[in-house]
Amino acid sequence: MSAPADTPDAVHLIVGEEELLVERAVRGALAAARKVDPQADLTRVRVTDLTPPELAELVSPSLFAEGRVVALEAAQECGKEIADAVVAYAKAPADGVTLVVVHSGGGRSKAAKDLPGLLRKAGAAVTECPKITKAADREAFVRNEIRAAGGGKADPEAVAALIEAIGSDLRELAAAASQLVADTGGKVDAEAVRRYHRGRAEVTGFAVAEKAVMGDRAGALEALRWALQLGVPHVLVADALADAVRTIARVSAVGRGDPFKLAGELGMPPWKVKKAQGQSRGWEDRGLAAAMTVVADLNADVKGVAADSGYALERAVLKIVAAHGRR
Repeated sequence: MSAPADTPDAVHLIVGEEELLVERAVRGALAAARKVDPQADLTRVRVTDLTPPELAELVSPSLFAEGRVVALEAAQECGKEIADAVVAYAKAPADGVTLVVVHSGGGRSKAAKDLPGLLRKAGAAVTECPKITKAADREAFVRNEIRAAGGGKADPEAVAALIEAIGSDLRELAAAASQLVADTGGKVDAEAVRRYHRGRAEVTGFAVAEKAVMGDRAGALEALRWALQLGVPHVLVADALADAVRTIARVSAVGRGDPFKLAGELGMPPWKVKKAQGQSRGWEDRGLAAAMTVVADLNADVKGVAADSGYALERAVLKIVAAHGRR
């Protein structure tokens, strides 16, 4: 006899490194379990902290038939013994227990790398949570968040304005999207974004980047110091600088043209192409090459290589301004 339609998946594989999406997937598995048993609880444990006998104890059925969700985190770090135990359990899961295996997609050992594929073969439900790094994917994320928050709608300009105002952090974007839908009744446009986030854009990395790539030394340094004073994460400023320089380089490489026609070729929204075309004036190939090197080095600096990432940002801004117009 088949299981009831509302029976949660016995084994759930979550693959990827996007923390917000991973957390949502874990919470989704818990919510599914609580539809069957409202008292179901969640136990989290790193796979490297477990032995096969300890895993067996965690996933053993409760004497009182209580629902449970067991989340094995960092499964990409597992060894062969525990990987074999997880796969063996997935082939014959216990009633009333949901096993959630969180895996980055990589792995230190062959057993860890093979684990996702073996769990798929064993019938695990799979949720993909890839890191969102492309601008188009981030825009799609915002549109989906607005849609999910009560069926809201937003035009491309509004989505772009929200990302420019908030930055690339998915948690902040999700919260802002939900708030905007609640405040506007679901009709999110660029004016609503500007109204509810007025002043926020001025202190993000985007303002710093825009002035830097235009060669505005004083303006870029002022925007940077203001952003850092207000606590804008260093990595977001670095990301904005890298995105601005790379966008100008890509747009410059294809030459002048209709932004709407170039948008499809470049995988960017037309407004971004048009903006980069304006910013590209004054840039030469040699200067762009130098700026590309600067933002590549900065990425490592703000993630721990530099002793002072604030100073690294200031130095990078000065180098980008100096590269502007270099021949």
